[in-house]
Amino acid sequence: MDWGALWTALALVLVLEGLFPFFSPGGWRQLFLRLLTMQDGQLRFFGLCSILLGLFMLWLAS
Repeated sequence: MDWGALWTALALVLVLEGLFPFFSPGGWRQLFLRLLTMQDGQLRFFGLCSILLGLFMLWLAS
């Protein structure tokens, strides 16, 4: 396993996750307030969509 690639990928995730709260803290807060009102099934659906999109992007990149 290429540990360097894994750490690079994790670092990029952190950078991308930090962009929205850095540039729009109010929007980020509103997003989380909306997320708190969602049902578990809705959150799981968005999580599944995120996983599938990520797997598709990995498939395209390989």
